[in-house]
Amino acid sequence: MKSIWYVFCFSVLFTATCLFAPLVKGQDNSESKAKNGKQWTSLFDGKTLTGWSGDENLWSVDNGTITGRTTESTNLKQNSFLIWDGKTDDFELRLKFRIENGNSGVQFRSQDLGEFHVGGYQADIDSQKRYTGILYEERGRGILSERGKKISIDAEGNKSEGDETCNQEEFSKSVDESKWCDYVIRAEGNHITQSINGLVTVDIVDNQEDKAAKSGILALQIHVGPPMIVQFKDIEIRSLKK
Repeated sequence: MKSIWYVFCFSVLFTATCLFAPLVKGQDNSESKAKNGKQWTSLFDGKTLTGWSGDENLWSVDNGTITGRTTESTNLKQNSFLIWDGKTDDFELRLKFRIENGNSGVQFRSQDLGEFHVGGYQADIDSQKRYTGILYEERGRGILSERGKKISIDAEGNKSEGDETCNQEEFSKSVDESKWCDYVIRAEGNHITQSINGLVTVDIVDNQEDKAAKSGILALQIHVGPPMIVQFKDIEIRSLKK
């Protein structure tokens, strides 16, 4: 009887395996394909500045963060940048930042002007909450969008405003730049959005073809001015190219 029972159990298990294995396999392949379709890539190993270049007197790794620091003795004549060795075109970037004093930002689709100077789109950051979240063009058109604005720029550079993207009072309550904040920057074609702690700070369509960059470098900024510290971590990017 035992041998007959063993044969019966084996037959049931074998049949179930044949029936459901393809379904499980198909599910795994589907999940793998979805993940690989828009794979996030880490840009910082948490230990070194491998893959980045900048003034070693200004940039270092401190307690698992990329840290930019100036002091009273720092003789900074121009804004200086830590430059990633890759390129950005259509992408989504996410990172965490915090800042003590001063001004900073995340450059994207920008130009390397030499000696760690950069020009182009900048997702702004500052310690006083005046500029945090705006879209600025370093060495270019200046402020392209204030925080909380939906903007369209036409071929001649004229701007028109749409609906508000976030409430300023809500932003002020939910964002403390001295603590870790989440920044998400998305650029697809001529459409750029920026979000901080889940609040959309910029939604802009840039149709000024002779000015609107479609690709370029990624960099982090230290600004001229009083002593400051800015830190970044958990920096990841994924391509939106189809």
